[in-house]
Amino acid sequence: MPAFTLPRSTSDIAQSVAKDDWPGAQQTSQLTIFCDLDGPLIDVSQRYFRTYQLALAETQASVQAQSETLALTPLSHAQFWSMKQSKRPDIEIAYLSGLSGSHIDFFMHQVQAIVNQPLLLQEDRLQPGVHQALEHLLNQGAQLAVVTLRCQEQVDQVLQQHHLTRYFRLIRGTNDTQAAYKNYAVCKQALIQDSINAMGLTNHQQIWMIGDTEADVLAAQAMKIKTVALTCGMRNYAFLNSLRPTSIQSNLPTATQFICDLSRAA
Repeated sequence: MPAFTLPRSTSDIAQSVAKDDWPGAQQTSQLTIFCDLDGPLIDVSQRYFRTYQLALAETQASVQAQSETLALTPLSHAQFWSMKQSKRPDIEIAYLSGLSGSHIDFFMHQVQAIVNQPLLLQEDRLQPGVHQALEHLLNQGAQLAVVTLRCQEQVDQVLQQHHLTRYFRLIRGTNDTQAAYKNYAVCKQALIQDSINAMGLTNHQQIWMIGDTEADVLAAQAMKIKTVALTCGMRNYAFLNSLRPTSIQSNLPTATQFICDLSRAA
């Protein structure tokens, strides 16, 4: 695995220290929610599918340029996303699409080269009910942080685009444009620890991690942090259930209600 470093750009310095002027700053917060970006907040399914389609088309064009033929069997959006949610490897997706040998290598290279290009990032959409869920958490006295493997510049742009920045006391990304696609749990754990330090948190029992992949769940579990895994993102119920998170919910609004109900009952 390549070396992983936390962001240290000029634009990130302000986010390395938790904000004091966030909406819940006047409340004494006992509850902290770390939330992943892709999946819980942002629907990336269309971007990943378009990336697949374009990489497949580029592979076919490359083969045809060499006067060869390639009989492709493209997957539908439903087929593709079902495989991604089951964590089927990209190599298998390529094989089922009619690729083999060096053509798979070319396809894989194309996917990683274009998945974070600005034109494709425009395919991302805000998940339903996100604003209401975040408002509800703030009203319950929670302090919120985005902790994501996406690179810091992209995170800031996405949150500003969807008017989400104001909800979060801390926004924590990486300086690796490929980290989110590779989805390393060890990188996520480093980000969580860095966020805990930046926010001055001492009681892990009052922290929740909301995410949609094994990186979120395994990283939080390694730090004894409670987890809510969401099925609206990159992994399906069966896969998430095998990780044994604290709870599995369908989306951010239901996760929010679950955490708030549990906190009130405590």
